[in-house]
Amino acid sequence: MSAAPALPESLCHLDGEYLPLRDAKVSVLDRGFIFGDGIYEVVPVYEGRLFCFDEHMARLERSLDELRIPHPHDRGGWRAIAERLIEASERSPSQSLYIQVTRGVAVRDHAMPAGLTPTVFVMLNPLKPVADKARAEGVACVTAEEFRWQKAHIKSTSLLGAVLARQISVEAGAAETLMFRGELLSEASSSNVWVIKDGAVAGPVPDHRVLRGIRYGLLQRLCEARGIPFALRDITRGEVLAADELLISSATKEIVPVTRLDGSPVGKGVPGPIYHALYAAYQDAKQEPQP
Repeated sequence: MSAAPALPESLCHLDGEYLPLRDAKVSVLDRGFIFGDGIYEVVPVYEGRLFCFDEHMARLERSLDELRIPHPHDRGGWRAIAERLIEASERSPSQSLYIQVTRGVAVRDHAMPAGLTPTVFVMLNPLKPVADKARAEGVACVTAEEFRWQKAHIKSTSLLGAVLARQISVEAGAAETLMFRGELLSEASSSNVWVIKDGAVAGPVPDHRVLRGIRYGLLQRLCEARGIPFALRDITRGEVLAADELLISSATKEIVPVTRLDGSPVGKGVPGPIYHALYAAYQDAKQEPQP
């Protein structure tokens, strides 16, 4: 039997205490462990600077409100925790700040107990860059019917559905699984999906069926600044299959071109002009001063 990998010694934050990640421990009766009763957020950090911090905090606050979990910190408090972890870290060009808040510790019961103190965990990890080959050639994706729950707009720690969806693409040798609810595009297992036709960018409406990625607002701003038509609307399976370009986006991937879907080429089978324009714009946005 192989030995378990050693846990990192990097500093993390757990319930007000800063300690080595390998020493952090949570009660087995924490509702995040028992029920997945919690939310999380992932904030990119470039050259020690938090990227789109306020947008990520707004989504974290919405998720807490949806689950009726008290807000453990205001934005100033979250920023102070983040900056202390960044300062203590071995600085790398790209990192990700992971924040998790659960309802807290209680005797096991499905009902939501009142008066619990939320469990707060924050850590910083190196952000693995997308491979140069994927940028140059694009990635392959597969499609599947959406089988996850109906509250996809909550960034919940209950991620078993996403795990199963991602495993579909792993076993197919693909980068992501694009999901459809009936004939309408929803999202990928851990990414938002963008359809490009005749030079225009379209994404699914970010309602309860879709987690509103922070890239929603960012890509809209980038498109508007460069005169690229942008719309949020229902997108059919047929439109996805007939796209000139497909993109996936997330905090960790930024934006990535999809050049093969279910074994067939997307458009011309190579990253297209809209991807190149938006990727360049995205890199410029990373250099802009952040609030």
